[in-house]
Amino acid sequence: MTPILGCRTAGFSLVPEQQRGFTLLEIILVLAIIATASVLVIPNLGGLEARTFNAQLRQAQSLLNYARRTAVISGQASTVSFNVLPVDEIARLDREEQYVSLSNIVAQWNGVGVTLRYRDSTDREIEVEETTEVTFYPEGGSTGGTLLFAQADQTGVIDIDPFTGRVVSRDPNREL
Repeated sequence: MTPILGCRTAGFSLVPEQQRGFTLLEIILVLAIIATASVLVIPNLGGLEARTFNAQLRQAQSLLNYARRTAVISGQASTVSFNVLPVDEIARLDREEQYVSLSNIVAQWNGVGVTLRYRDSTDREIEVEETTEVTFYPEGGSTGGTLLFAQADQTGVIDIDPFTGRVVSRDPNREL
């Protein structure tokens, strides 16, 4: 006698065939990972120029503070030279290194592709085409003034108090 359960009919199987394809949960998980990665990567691609400009502003402020401390500690005037260079004149940086050793310049800032304006303590404003200098004195004072930086649609301001030599960076777009 043949067992009934052991028989097979055409097209019918007691063991289900293996599933093929992805489940809805797997597809949603992959899309979530892609969305998270794009949120982290895409803002960093567009902000490269902004980060470069902000780094140049921080460097300028740092050099000014360094010159201020150097003047007070050494008892001699200390100067920061600000050089504005067009993008196609980067080779000129080598020649500027000789200029640093010729005077009391303790720091040099080279801005490539940045527009720089200098407003002195009498509110006279000039556009820096090549070089301007800010000097700090041992008594704590400085030549003072305001440095206005711009690149594309970004701006930044560094104020230097002529009496105390205090250096303050501010964002002109956040002012009321």
